[in-house]
Amino acid sequence: QVQLGESGGGLVQPGGSLRLSCAASGSIFRFNTMDWYRQAPGKERELVARISSGGITDYDDSVKGRFTISRDNAKNTLYLQMNSLKPEDTAVYYCHVRWSQYWGQGTQVTVSS
Repeated sequence: QVQLGESGGGLVQPGGSLRLSCAASGSIFRFNTMDWYRQAPGKERELVARISSGGITDYDDSVKGRFTISRDNAKNTLYLQMNSLKPEDTAVYYCHVRWSQYWGQGTQVTVSS
């Protein structure tokens, strides 16, 4: 059984920064591609960023140059550094093991003045 737990969300002003973390239990973390998704009210869940087991990254166009995904396989932890935050980044952010049914419970990010 794999468990994922996100943390680091909160309320931030436009232009601010947050760092999300996702702690994973189990041994599959280091061998799998990991994703960050987000879901805003009334919208579908969307992929924000992805990182392969070898560290290759990919980003949605809306966050390129502002967000950075990274991972620490020794700590079984996934990160999302979010800079220059905009109100449209407001959403619940989830981590996910690609090609699996494993999702975290989500962490709320609110960008507002």
